[in-house]
Amino acid sequence: MTIATLLTACLAQAQPRKTEVGHNIPLDSIRLSDPAILADQQTKMYYMTGTGGRMWRSQDLTLWEGPYRVTQFERDSWMGPHPMIWAAELHQTGDGKYYYFATFTNQSVKIDTVRGNVIERRASQVLCADHPMGPYRAFGDATYLPADRPTLDGTFWRDADGKPYMVFCGEWLQNWNGTIEKIELKPDLSGTIGEPQVLFRASDSPWSRERDEQGNDTWNKVTDGPWLFRTGTGRLGMLWTSWVYDVYTQGVAYSQSGTLDGPWIQEPDPITAPGYGHSMLFQRFDGQWMMSVHHHSKDAKGRTVRTPHLFEVDLSGDKLIVKGHQR
Repeated sequence: MTIATLLTACLAQAQPRKTEVGHNIPLDSIRLSDPAILADQQTKMYYMTGTGGRMWRSQDLTLWEGPYRVTQFERDSWMGPHPMIWAAELHQTGDGKYYYFATFTNQSVKIDTVRGNVIERRASQVLCADHPMGPYRAFGDATYLPADRPTLDGTFWRDADGKPYMVFCGEWLQNWNGTIEKIELKPDLSGTIGEPQVLFRASDSPWSRERDEQGNDTWNKVTDGPWLFRTGTGRLGMLWTSWVYDVYTQGVAYSQSGTLDGPWIQEPDPITAPGYGHSMLFQRFDGQWMMSVHHHSKDAKGRTVRTPHLFEVDLSGDKLIVKGHQR
């Protein structure tokens, strides 16, 4: 192989694959894990992203356009030029910019081996853009979370003290008892301040289940997809997801203090039907609160299919109430 041919092959491998953009796509025709929707008042459009990092947009939540590639990465960052992207979310803070909270995995970097599992470099971080369609780029500190820990599913919350925080999961593959933690963000979200603090652990769940190595029935090790909200009475709640044996399942916890510091009291039963999980909340342009969530099902070949769904929710009282399946 000549040097020219070798360079051509390397460049071809480095280029991301082009994405076919579709129009008038029904929501239930989209395959997407961890769907997160931003209702943008500036453009009067809904923007949906999630695992995979692509973006869809819609005027009515029914028919969608996409997917679009909206992220750009530097080759010399810890993420590498083409990281895996999980659980992307869009957030606004009132400064006119759009913030892209997501989990990035650099598969070429290994940070640990636990019980035979090789753990890749994975962490939650924040990108920024001037428009909801991006391009989203790194804009602050090189890292937000410890490099020797796999972290995921970072989300944004401004707590009662007025400070911004990232709430995220410590991955069970390393700690064997998944955590949900917080860390303070800089005022402009360009990095973190101090050390993470554990809010609760997977073992605190009263509803998740699995069988341990001895076949005993116990709590599930997984923590996944935290999302913070306040009810109409000002109560602070958190949606999060785990498993009931082999069924993806979502629960909710409420903070006794009304702040991230808790203590967090877990509701005894799941909040959605079996098979739904990793949700977030947003308000439609008519003011109705919505839950965006994905559902697990199996296709004819036994492969898992994840499809976004929307539920109307009621936040007017002391608890979040899921009203019904919209589409």
